[in-house]
Amino acid sequence: MNKNVNILVLATLVTACQNQKTIDPAPAITLLPYPETRKGDVVTNHFGVPVPDPYRWLENDTAADTKTWVDAENEVTNNYLKQIPYRDAIYKRLERLWNYEKFSAPFREGDYTYFYKNDGLQNQSVLYRQKGEDGEVEVFLDPNKFSTDGTTSLAGIAFSKDGSLVAYQISEGGSDWTKVVAIRADDKTVIGDTLVDVKFSGLAWRGNEGFYYSSYDKPKDGSTLSGITDQHKLYFHRLNTPQNEDILIFGGSSTPRRYVGGYLTEDERFLIISAANTTSGGELYIQDLSKPESPIVNVVDNFEKDHAVIDNDGNKLFIYTNLNAPNGKIVTVNAEDPRPEKWVDLIAETDNVLSPRTGGGKLFAHYLKDATSLVQQYDRTGKLERTIELPDVGSVGGFGAKAEDKELYYSFTSYVYPPTIFKYDIASGKSTLYKASGVDFDPTQYESKQVFYTSKDGTEVPMIITHKKGLELDGNNPTLLYGYGGFNISLTPSFSTSNIILLEQGGVYAVANLRGGGEYGEKWHLAGTKLQKQNVFDDFIAAAEYLISEKYTSPEKLGIAGGSNGGLLVGAAMTQRPELFKVAFPAVGVMDMLRYHKFTAGAGWAYDYGTADDNEEMFRYLYAYSPYHALREGTAYPATLVTTADHDDRVVPAHSFKFAARLQAYHAGSNPVLIRIETKAGHGAGKPTAMVIAEQADKWAFLFQNTGTPYVE
Repeated sequence: MNKNVNILVLATLVTACQNQKTIDPAPAITLLPYPETRKGDVVTNHFGVPVPDPYRWLENDTAADTKTWVDAENEVTNNYLKQIPYRDAIYKRLERLWNYEKFSAPFREGDYTYFYKNDGLQNQSVLYRQKGEDGEVEVFLDPNKFSTDGTTSLAGIAFSKDGSLVAYQISEGGSDWTKVVAIRADDKTVIGDTLVDVKFSGLAWRGNEGFYYSSYDKPKDGSTLSGITDQHKLYFHRLNTPQNEDILIFGGSSTPRRYVGGYLTEDERFLIISAANTTSGGELYIQDLSKPESPIVNVVDNFEKDHAVIDNDGNKLFIYTNLNAPNGKIVTVNAEDPRPEKWVDLIAETDNVLSPRTGGGKLFAHYLKDATSLVQQYDRTGKLERTIELPDVGSVGGFGAKAEDKELYYSFTSYVYPPTIFKYDIASGKSTLYKASGVDFDPTQYESKQVFYTSKDGTEVPMIITHKKGLELDGNNPTLLYGYGGFNISLTPSFSTSNIILLEQGGVYAVANLRGGGEYGEKWHLAGTKLQKQNVFDDFIAAAEYLISEKYTSPEKLGIAGGSNGGLLVGAAMTQRPELFKVAFPAVGVMDMLRYHKFTAGAGWAYDYGTADDNEEMFRYLYAYSPYHALREGTAYPATLVTTADHDDRVVPAHSFKFAARLQAYHAGSNPVLIRIETKAGHGAGKPTAMVIAEQADKWAFLFQNTGTPYVE
């Protein structure tokens, strides 16, 4: 490098440093008094143990006094957050980071290719289409026009086999209750009436006659937000007929099941019905639609394992199952006699967890290997054709296509690899870049590595830690530890635009793959359920202790976060080890473990949790760790920002309301313990971009303020 270039580089660096502005955390923030939350005298007796529930009244989400309480809590929270000096700067930085075009992988339906795109800060992504590869691009559906404030979203869409008809679901305010609209694809004219009161449903067309969908009866007792939804039903809706004439296919009082789903094989010959009472394990049924009045045949008659028909060649069914294979395998069977005793292994179980897809006449075995993706391509006889070369170590999505397709698309991401779409040639196995991410992020400045740490009982648990290269391990880095640990759900590496805020400020982001998840199959999942649930919390606490012992951070710099079941995780960790964390973010959490099963479809979570009604041992176990009940008067808890939403009809906001009320009453320290309650939002899906950015800005501002971290603009 010549002398003039050296001078130019130095001048550029000096100018950049001069343009940087460091904003220190507020030396003191005036915290308004917490609302005076009245206490009731409700006491429930469980196996001779009286359990006070003074905040039971907050379960009534439609009551005026609950709304008054919500408004008062939000006033305290907003007053605190607005005093954080860099809150606005973080919000503006997030807006800039979010403001780039985002694309989905394209998919073909009929004569058109469809794809989703967000121009940058649009509240909802727009569905576009074009005829062929060179046709004019046009807007097909714009969910931003569903409502003026962007809180109504597209919750699902399905095309008929020839692509001429479309059914799509609309969610209002983030609710799981949706409406279904059917239209003609060519001119987008609406067909018949809008279906209402649909919940936890896919949409599956049968020819051009109509489609299958699932729903519950609206609750008669309690509100539609919190009332129990128990008997799921599969219906067939024939186009241009009233919804009250829809045909009940399965479920209801004759075969009561909590979760029922229906879908068709690609050739539309078989209707596949899954039926379950909990979130794991279920029955499997098929109906041969090529034969008039054919019966629904029970393939698996118990709820012990998971099964799905993934494809067929005429009478030959391809089934994914974890029966006698905890990590999953693929079997085949003749539909004329599909009993499990007749199943023949096609792709055997391996040491890695299987999640298969199909496309182009091939089977794609997506495996999890230490919580990262490994994909192999097989032919229809079960012969391995190739292991697909991926761009890096991370997570893939996709590898699904129609039977006649010659190519497919997949996405790849990691904690330092922004989501990127690749086109894959099925015959040659060649991947080519289709759409790179436009996010303002330089991956070469950061590193992400996997470590294994030892939990309380000696179990080795994986964790991926991400930060700037050259990070000094001096225990002084602001750190956010994230976890979930439940329902067989695997946390795999994924890029987060929001996390750039932490990383570029020299922070550390860590994700622990706790027991209860699906990273190592059924055994890993079961090791974090029911009377083994404490393993999950122990794994999370051990992850925090590892980060501290290895000098990534310290208790004064460490925050923890998790949502839904992960909110329960954070609530349990902060009540069991309050001194270990400085900041806690329990989001839409399950906080009352004695009553979770009495709201919406919560009883279906009993496979993971058990219930307080099961027996005395289960009650006492739940009572011991239930975050709402585990709070202790006179204890100093971490700075806490509970987050929930008024339209969350999956984990009802009463969980967070009651937890926050008792936390504020019992907390003895100087840390703020607040609750942020979003309005016109639900459990998280379909949340408009503006709302997401505002929530994330508040989260990072709260973390930095309470860990004493300056913010560099």
